[in-house]
Amino acid sequence: MEDYRFKKIDCLAGVGEARAALFEKKGIRTIEDLLYFFPRTHEDRTEIKEIADCTAGETVCVSITVFSPVHEKRIRRNMTVYSMTACDDSGAMNIVWYNNRFVKGQFMTGDKYTLFGKVTANNRGKLEMINPIYEKLGKERFTGKIVPIYPLTGTLTQKVVQGTMELAIKEAGRLKEYIPDEIRKKYNLAELNYAMKNIHFPDDFKSYNIARQRFVFEELLVLQLALLGRKDSNSHTEGIVFEDTMCVREFAKTLPFPLTNAQKRTLNEIMRDCSHGLQMNRLVQGDVGSGKTAVAAAAIYAAVKNGHQAAMMAPTEILASQHYETLTEFFKDMNINVVLLTGSMKAKEKRLAYDMISTGAADVVVGTHAIIQKQVEFYDLAFVVADEQHRFGVEQRAKLAAKGHNPHMLIMSATPIPRTLALILYGDLDISIIDELPPGRKTVKTYAVGENMRKRIFAFIEKNINAGTQAYVVCPLIEETEKSDLQNAEDLAAKLQSIFPKFKVGLMHGKMKSKLKDEIMNEFAAGNIQILVSTTVIEVGVNVPNANLMIIENAERFGLSQLHQLRGRVGRGSEQAYCVLFAHGKNEVTKKRMETMCMSNDGFYISEQDLKLRGPGDFFGTRQHGLPEMKIANLFEDADILKQSQEAAQYIIADDRNLESEKYNGLKRRCQRIFDDEVIMN
Repeated sequence: MEDYRFKKIDCLAGVGEARAALFEKKGIRTIEDLLYFFPRTHEDRTEIKEIADCTAGETVCVSITVFSPVHEKRIRRNMTVYSMTACDDSGAMNIVWYNNRFVKGQFMTGDKYTLFGKVTANNRGKLEMINPIYEKLGKERFTGKIVPIYPLTGTLTQKVVQGTMELAIKEAGRLKEYIPDEIRKKYNLAELNYAMKNIHFPDDFKSYNIARQRFVFEELLVLQLALLGRKDSNSHTEGIVFEDTMCVREFAKTLPFPLTNAQKRTLNEIMRDCSHGLQMNRLVQGDVGSGKTAVAAAAIYAAVKNGHQAAMMAPTEILASQHYETLTEFFKDMNINVVLLTGSMKAKEKRLAYDMISTGAADVVVGTHAIIQKQVEFYDLAFVVADEQHRFGVEQRAKLAAKGHNPHMLIMSATPIPRTLALILYGDLDISIIDELPPGRKTVKTYAVGENMRKRIFAFIEKNINAGTQAYVVCPLIEETEKSDLQNAEDLAAKLQSIFPKFKVGLMHGKMKSKLKDEIMNEFAAGNIQILVSTTVIEVGVNVPNANLMIIENAERFGLSQLHQLRGRVGRGSEQAYCVLFAHGKNEVTKKRMETMCMSNDGFYISEQDLKLRGPGDFFGTRQHGLPEMKIANLFEDADILKQSQEAAQYIIADDRNLESEKYNGLKRRCQRIFDDEVIMN
């Protein structure tokens, strides 16, 4: 017998083909999809007020008697007002609808209705209710109670979704519980049917909160079980054993700087993984300038010293070239051959690189996605580094790993993420955090300014460039649009060129072809461009030690973590670096965000504040990690529930690694749907 939850939504009365198509645009195909389409908020329509107690500005429920029929008045083209007088025992009120011809003839004098809407005062000081929801007294469905409000766009209306949801909950009957009784009892979680009814149509807000706690726990539990299933699968994959791990000490002695304690700790974790006989899958997370590349170089050195090849993949040619030059410098006196492979190389150069890689003459290969092309065959690939992981999909990393026999995978990210969020985004990886900057590194002085400081900032730019340094200017838009007054890159580049005629101003944005972007970035790195106007494409870019000034236009439009990443483009040389934020928003959130940037250079602290102020959905596009969007959990507000769900997930995996027992059937099925129906458990 088919489970009712898995039936198509058009089995519900009132949901025909056209309406089903509207629901499908919201990702709702089945009854279960609909039930898990949670409200974004609820309106409390339980309190019925008397008309005499209503005040302008509040949204209320009133129980009224129709005193006059609906009058129609056309006040201008495309604007018709429909109004009637309603009363109760305490007084009278005018009821107004705009462009709603359906109310004409709907109300008869003497009929009794419950209305819900916003009260205003007209120009004579008389109270009016504008565009209210109305239901006949005694037949109320969505007045006189707590009503769900869903996240809707397009032509689906609240009334349609509310009615369809009410019917689905009624038709679904008794739903089979997903979460085993012992887990529910331990964490005091509501039963599924109680929770489902009260998450949509709660009896009171206490009931809603109990229901929400259960679904937050369920969402985080299922996600973590799915990720732990991946991680567990990875952790049982055989890997290449590095017999000699102490060789990294030899490498460290050759560096012109001492490793920080955080770098040493991370390197020890990597070497421990590589010596255990299982494939490593480790994320190294560290702020800009924390020394991730030195750690990766030491691990690559160990791979080569143990008789194997290593590869390093970067998202852009300019970054790949930078890593190639860095590793070549690190290994210059060590008889280690580093080869570069990028898409723009000439055919002859590529063939030579292919030959060196396939014969083992190349010890280390650095490149872009060109490394994962079919023509590339490694002799003995044992260690892979993927830099700026969020720029690569899981599929690209998997292709690179397939070039060897279960090579160890080291993934680097310069985007500091709160640990709670990292456990979700990278739940299938072990995590190392480099939370310490090398001694002597200067912090970037940051200032948030308004338009009144524009002339002074231009003078500051001129002073710095005359002293021999360079500047970035970042904009949120490429070109002018009618709908926005944001500063745009093309206009600003032209404006700055006229203001600073003796300096060369460059322009770079995401719509340019990769080759042109690389050419402009190389020109900037060589010092031939003094001011580079850009969109956020320079967020991941080449190391330009001579650039010490970062100007960010419309800073209020960027997330804190993104602002921090942009700021990290400067401060890489010996000169004091500066970041100037032109912020035009005047609200409290904008003010707090700019204050955070000015007071701290700690990427992890900033990311915590970003998560707190903006929420996980906006953090940096979690979709690019292949993860589902959170439907109800908030990773900042629900940190305590997250810890509980992590504990429960680990208990379940220890009890039944592949969720094969009957009590875990429901959880297993939900896990399998997490990553677009990809089967997670083996």
